[in-house]
Amino acid sequence: MTPLLKSFLEKWGKEVDASLRRALPQSSATIHKAMRYSIFAGGKRLRPILVIAGAEICGLPGKKVLPTACALEMIHTYSLIHDDLPAMDNDDLRRGRPTNHKVFGEGIAILAGDSLLTFAFDLIAKNAKLLRNRCPLGDILHSVAEGAGFPGMIGGQVLDLEMGEGQWQSRKRAEQIEILRKIHERKTAALIQASIAAGAYLANAKRTQIKRLQEYGKKIGLAFQVADDILDRVGNKELLGKKGSDLVNQKLTYPALFGIESSYQKATQLTEEAKRCLNPFGPKSNVLKDLADYIVERTY
Repeated sequence: MTPLLKSFLEKWGKEVDASLRRALPQSSATIHKAMRYSIFAGGKRLRPILVIAGAEICGLPGKKVLPTACALEMIHTYSLIHDDLPAMDNDDLRRGRPTNHKVFGEGIAILAGDSLLTFAFDLIAKNAKLLRNRCPLGDILHSVAEGAGFPGMIGGQVLDLEMGEGQWQSRKRAEQIEILRKIHERKTAALIQASIAAGAYLANAKRTQIKRLQEYGKKIGLAFQVADDILDRVGNKELLGKKGSDLVNQKLTYPALFGIESSYQKATQLTEEAKRCLNPFGPKSNVLKDLADYIVERTY
């Protein structure tokens, strides 16, 4: 990780955490404890960082978009809570500690996820209203809802479930590749793309700028998922904070179709394509270019 990126991540990671602490209810109610349990379980804060970087590269100070940055982290966290449920991936560990439903029960875990999702849109709407002279609220809400909903993350999760336990193995090779592309684009890349676009929309960026940032977000989202699939095969499970593996669960992944070496090459190719999307932004894009490299180089 470059010094520039490290400084950026440390600064804004602390800002996002502080904003999340202020935003989330702090009462002793079980639902509030469940929401905070998963939000503060660790994590890279990639999506809120992208909201901030998307705003700053288009001329709006990062502090102006902190509520929306927090909202994207809440949406991401809700998806993890639900993914871990017995009806979905049935995971006992997330980031090295018991999953939400293991601590609070399945009912509260579902409601904690629902609460984070709905609260996120409240934060986005309030943030946009504060900047009402700068940004189109409808465009931001549409972009985030599409990234999180059936056209994006939910649709990708549906495909992932349908292809679980080796169901994909009976399909023809071309169909396997197409399904994998759709899973990666929707389950992972869509919300990452929506995150950086949200920052740009809040900055009232030009359409050409938003389009370039969306393409960058899509590319690094795909690279992130390929890298994740590789780490599931070769990474340190203790560092990853999880049990089980895609191989044991017979999941459709890039390494399952193409092998580890080709997967590394694909992730690197996507990273280079992502960085080229940023060239018109000049030196202001250095943090985002460094972030693209880090996504492939990370070890957890």
